[in-house]
Amino acid sequence: MSTISDETLATPFATEEFRERLRDLPPSAKLVAKVLEDEAPLSQGQLADASLLPDRTVRYALNRLEDSELVESRYSFTDARKQVYFLST
Repeated sequence: MSTISDETLATPFATEEFRERLRDLPPSAKLVAKVLEDEAPLSQGQLADASLLPDRTVRYALNRLEDSELVESRYSFTDARKQVYFLST
């Protein structure tokens, strides 16, 4: 018998509302969201490396995710010139 851990329930992907809003987005946005689920916070460059998507595609995906209020950003603590992205809760 399998049990669901508290950590699994804490991810935005566990909520039906999050998955419903993600459903209509392009595949690149879904991939970027999945990478952020595992490795957030990440910069655009780090997302491009982790997802193997071109920088331009990552920017497009992030814009679509932000428009859908699924991703938020803040300035990086290690480099204030960069923004890092993470999933909205």
